Amino acid sequence: MSTDTARQEEFTGFVVDVLNKGALALLVSVGHQTGLFDTMSTLPPSTSREIAEAAHLDERYVREWLGGMVVGGVLEYEPGADTYTLPPEHAASLTNSAGVDNLAGMMQYIALMGEVEQQIVECFRNGGGVPYSAYPRFQALQAEETARVYDAALVDTIVPLAPGLTERLRDGIDVLDVGTGQGHAPIVLAQAFPRSRFLGLDQSEDGIAAARAEADRLSLDNVRFTTGDASKIDGRYDLVTAFDVIHDLARPQEVLNAIAASLRDGGTFLMGDIAASSRLEENVGHPFGPALFGFSVFYCMTTSLSTGGAGLGTVWGEQTARRMLQDAGFTDAQVRSVEGDPVNAYYVATQP
Repeated sequence: MSTDTARQEEFTGFVVDVLNKGALALLVSVGHQTGLFDTMSTLPPSTSREIAEAAHLDERYVREWLGGMVVGGVLEYEPGADTYTLPPEHAASLTNSAGVDNLAGMMQYIALMGEVEQQIVECFRNGGGVPYSAYPRFQALQAEETARVYDAALVDTIVPLAPGLTERLRDGIDVLDVGTGQGHAPIVLAQAFPRSRFLGLDQSEDGIAAARAEADRLSLDNVRFTTGDASKIDGRYDLVTAFDVIHDLARPQEVLNAIAASLRDGGTFLMGDIAASSRLEENVGHPFGPALFGFSVFYCMTTSLSTGGAGLGTVWGEQTARRMLQDAGFTDAQVRSVEGDPVNAYYVATQP
């Protein structure tokens, strides 16, 4: 079989770019965690020492990081003055003030995946999975990422995807949030809709403890949190929400069945999950395609498999989601999208 030399050289360049971008992702993660992007967004062109002092960081490390940011095309450098600048057009994707447009925080997941790489390699050889306990930072990262979305869009954009839901929440209904993590979604809703009653459910004791502490800090008396198995839901609810959790679960169909059974007549299920297709070929060209598959191999699929679960991973997509919702008894599920959020799709289903 002959080799197309031009194609080979082009692909070699592509692989080199992958290596460089992987290293750059880690550097961007460091810039986010240390506050360097936020600091630089407020500074005029500055030297490494000035930047380090403003950020209260070690100058030698800052200087090396700045070099990586310059050669990576993130920062601008003036050799004569030895100064560095974060252009405002770049700051719009890298600073906390950018809100939902801040992509720097997502780079922390690249480092998280590196922390379990050797365990994943062993899974390739021997099967099984990496347990949730191997990811002590995951829930905090997830809470940071989703909080930006919930603060900006949950009340005014996501809730109205279900017709009439805003008005019902204002009047006062019973709400369950499945896989609540650190509870930010029901806390945001509890603040916006004081007449409604909210319960957050999660298997993580640490997550529930953080959620309770946040609710106490805000003096909210209409939201509470409990640990438990989402496939065994107690009580009846007018609204059940599940954001970015169903595809991770060991027994997703059982949980969807339990959600359907817990809803009162006319109740609503609002689910946010991966905006992808169950058909591989339809994910080619997805703006976050490689990231979604990477996250699946290094977290979503493997944590489910670690408990003998379904390990849906990126098999989960609109087609699979619709089928599983229908099997749970939701025959009218509608799929909605939110502008500026290419990662998530939102499913609205009603209990007949």
